[in-house]
Amino acid sequence: MPHEQIRKIKLPGAVDADGHILEDAGLWERYLEEKYKPRALRIKKGSGGDQYLEIEGKPSKFIHTGMLTSLAGMGASREVPLRYREPGYGSNAPFGAMDPKERVERITAEGLEAAFLYPTLSLLYEVECAEAEMVQAYTRAYNRYIVDFCSDSGGKLIPIAHLSLGDPEAAARELERAVKAGCKGGWVCQFTMTRKPHAHPDHDVLFAKAQELDVPLGLHPSLEPVWAMSGRYDWKYQREMYFFNNITAADAVRHAFTSFFQFRTFDKFPRLKLVILEAGAGWISYWLDRMDAVYGTALGMTIQLKEKPSFYFRRNCWISGDPDERSLPAMVELCGADRFFWASDFPHPDHVGNYIEQVEELAAKLPAAARAKVLGENVMKVYGCAS
Repeated sequence: MPHEQIRKIKLPGAVDADGHILEDAGLWERYLEEKYKPRALRIKKGSGGDQYLEIEGKPSKFIHTGMLTSLAGMGASREVPLRYREPGYGSNAPFGAMDPKERVERITAEGLEAAFLYPTLSLLYEVECAEAEMVQAYTRAYNRYIVDFCSDSGGKLIPIAHLSLGDPEAAARELERAVKAGCKGGWVCQFTMTRKPHAHPDHDVLFAKAQELDVPLGLHPSLEPVWAMSGRYDWKYQREMYFFNNITAADAVRHAFTSFFQFRTFDKFPRLKLVILEAGAGWISYWLDRMDAVYGTALGMTIQLKEKPSFYFRRNCWISGDPDERSLPAMVELCGADRFFWASDFPHPDHVGNYIEQVEELAAKLPAAARAKVLGENVMKVYGCAS
């Protein structure tokens, strides 16, 4: 058992809709096809001993020791500064972040039924990738690894496949392969290598495949390339604005989400399931109201949606909220309890470490009829994991 104190939730049926692992940094050397192994993702040490991520055979411009060390920094705060045992990726990993048996032990101690798992290093590298073919190879390798990571958990650890829209046809093939191997859905970053909007018709092949397989497609934020960040401020001013950049990162997820209405994706694929992850949920009622309002104006006549945007949200979309969002109960009431999950983001540093306590407080504010749905029933149902 872990040495740290783990709080057990007092309510049954809770499921973490978006937890993370610190994946094995050597997985790409083991899981990549042979032709790609010379350019495997690797964590290397420079002449001074500092770590950096090697991407497509080149040293990363951004991902070095400080960032790699902080990736397991959940629980640090103004009151409790982060104290690293030693610098480096994984050296400060909390219990359950890197080993599947430990993760099962952790969520069992927390009283959770299951955890849907997303990566850490795989949230970083796409910002510096130049070749769509190499990105597809990286995603395939990670997806093989995460299936193996979850395979002996008895269904408590649920793998979700990393996909890239840099080559949508390859992404569709990989989604089918990964689902057959055991993944319960897929996710894409909040930016695209090609700079095409997420719902651009060129990506329809992936949406068609997700609909055919009856699995959700998630929008999940990652490290964002400089060109995708806000252009209102010059990068020389933004580069040290960690607070600002973290807070505004969810904007890109909202942009991606909105593109599905601009391009009428849900009319073309009425059974497509879209999941919005790690962008909060307190904004969703305003966003739907605003889209519905514009839909009813002359501007709305430029898109040929059959129904108001809010109709498609209630039919095709789900959203995860942070357990410490005070507005989340109101969003559940306004938009429907069937649409919401909660997520821990464990073990990343930009979310609260006392998430079990926060989930209990959230549940207490929800109507009894909504409580079980938001705690776990919704996410298990939409991903086809309900018994």
